[in-house]
Amino acid sequence: MDSPILEPSLYTVKAVLILDNDGDRLYAKVWTPSQKYYDDTYPTVKEQKAFEKNIFNKTHRTDSEIALLEGLTVVYKSNIDLFFYVIGSSHENELMLMAVLNCLFDSLSQMLRKNVERRALLENMEGLFLAVDEIVDGGVILESDPQQVVHRVALRGDDVPLTEQTVTQVLQSAKEQIKWSLLR
Repeated sequence: MDSPILEPSLYTVKAVLILDNDGDRLYAKVWTPSQKYYDDTYPTVKEQKAFEKNIFNKTHRTDSEIALLEGLTVVYKSNIDLFFYVIGSSHENELMLMAVLNCLFDSLSQMLRKNVERRALLENMEGLFLAVDEIVDGGVILESDPQQVVHRVALRGDDVPLTEQTVTQVLQSAKEQIKWSLLR
């Protein structure tokens, strides 16, 4: 019997999830050809939440870092009150998935000054969005060096137009300008 021939694919990461210590979603980014949540495997929000609860229930009390669940390879890490997950297909290389997970966690750790916990993450969601975009694009792994990710996120953060900046960013920028004008 011939073995099935797998189509070549660059989709190495199917999803990145961050759940809180109750198993509730804080962040989910999914890469599939149709950009639908897990290839339409979980078409409703209720099914998505059930899948996330299943992942959380299987992983939140274990010390291992890899799980096979519902035909998916899941690598994960927990820290204080957050659970980080990188999900790939069942035939995906676990080391590649773990490299993405470690890069994401280490990047966030640097960006949040080692304060990787729920409140700090929620206050810096734009940094999380930018970091994930720098690490993975369309499911293809682009970067695994946290230093490079943090550097690029900082550059992209500086280029935000005034109309898209938060009030805090505008005030900080104004403070810097006043400080430098007084020091002249």
